[in-house]
Amino acid sequence: MKESVSKRKKYQICHYLCTLNEHLIYNYFMKAKRFVFCLLVVTLLTGVSLISCGNSSKAKADKEVMAGEENFTAFLQKFTSSAAFQYTRIKFPLKTPITLMTDDGNSEQTFPFTKEKWPLLDSETLKEERITQEEGGIYVSRFTLNEPKHKIFEAGYEESENDLRVEFELLADGKWYVTDCYTGWYGYDLPISELKQTIEQVQEDNATFKEMNP
Repeated sequence: MKESVSKRKKYQICHYLCTLNEHLIYNYFMKAKRFVFCLLVVTLLTGVSLISCGNSSKAKADKEVMAGEENFTAFLQKFTSSAAFQYTRIKFPLKTPITLMTDDGNSEQTFPFTKEKWPLLDSETLKEERITQEEGGIYVSRFTLNEPKHKIFEAGYEESENDLRVEFELLADGKWYVTDCYTGWYGYDLPISELKQTIEQVQEDNATFKEMNP
């Protein structure tokens, strides 16, 4: 009888220890599972936060770039009222050279459009308008391209070639510049022999502009 009780106690003790181990193992795995889950949540939240901060920083940087860009209207007002400022905002030599027919009429010759050939432009020249002449012709001056970073101003009689074409571009430094131009001063029909005289006439007109708009 005593031996039977002893066996029963041993069995109960073993059963208790097994049950305890199962509980310990279960609790260990549950804690580990919760830890892994929390770690994943923290990692996910950190990633979302970093992405959000990155997007916010990019948006802020883009806004700062936009805020640093020069206003075209303000630029144009200063461009046409100050000779000194105008010269600083032209990318010489311009993209398109001056092209003239040789005196014999058999070939062409090009000349770089450099600073000494530039006719200073005033506000009237770059004014958008439509004028009907007494003889019936219609002179139109307007921006034919008006994009945020690229603008083209053209002027001339309808159904005729333009007398003026000025291209403005907003460059990487956030400022507006003239990068190309065609002007009637150096029209295709100008004889090469008269180019020097024409440049001198342009410079005389520029001197008058400079006196009024230094």
